Amino acid sequence: MTRPLLDYDAEAAVYDETRGGVPRAEAAAAAVLGLLPGHARTLLDLGCGTGIVTTRLARPGLRVLGADASYGMARVAAGRGVPVVLGDGTRLPFRDGSLDAVGAVWLLHLLRAPGVVPALVAEAARVLRPGGRFVTTVDKDAAHDVGCDIDEVLAPHLTPAPADASADVRAYAAEAGLRPCGEAYFPGHGQGRTPRAAAESLLKGRYASRVRPAGTTPEELAGRLLALPAPDRPRPDPVYRLLALER
Repeated sequence: MTRPLLDYDAEAAVYDETRGGVPRAEAAAAAVLGLLPGHARTLLDLGCGTGIVTTRLARPGLRVLGADASYGMARVAAGRGVPVVLGDGTRLPFRDGSLDAVGAVWLLHLLRAPGVVPALVAEAARVLRPGGRFVTTVDKDAAHDVGCDIDEVLAPHLTPAPADASADVRAYAAEAGLRPCGEAYFPGHGQGRTPRAAAESLLKGRYASRVRPAGTTPEELAGRLLALPAPDRPRPDPVYRLLALER
């Protein structure tokens, strides 16, 4: 999977603590499991990252694998006991129709290069058995717009075309022979931003998938965030959306 927006090898050491940790991971895993078919015996977690979600995708009889393009992330996941392959989600090392389920949590929004998201959706469809499901987060960046003052500051600088827009993902899925079969929502525990954390994330490139400063610099935009009232008070948590697509 191409991940050009942030150095995920370097980010691996701090990723979990800056992304909501265990509570967020448990909420994500429970929502994914709720959308899997009862007969599923194999699940591939695409973009598994540190494996914090992957290790919680557990139920009797289900074998869970991980895949990530970042060596640093894959190494952390392997250290958690996840059987993980290092590679590109558009060229998976699995036979046609060999898996019961494929998941992609907080991945598609990062894949900004033209053609990558439809290629990944098509690859997920290729490796699924008939009746298998692809479960993915959609509209991820939009979930962080919770109507707070941070959103007002960032609104003029948001990227116009998110890579994981639900309508686009549905269209790519239809082209690949997948049909919608369900959806779910889950809370992003610990992801309610403070102005200070938002400013730091902006300067470190963690908003690169959704914020492109227009007519200003990242430093000036960060200054506007830090000038907001109560810069250390968390704003509301986001609520993420999962879409299930069946082959």
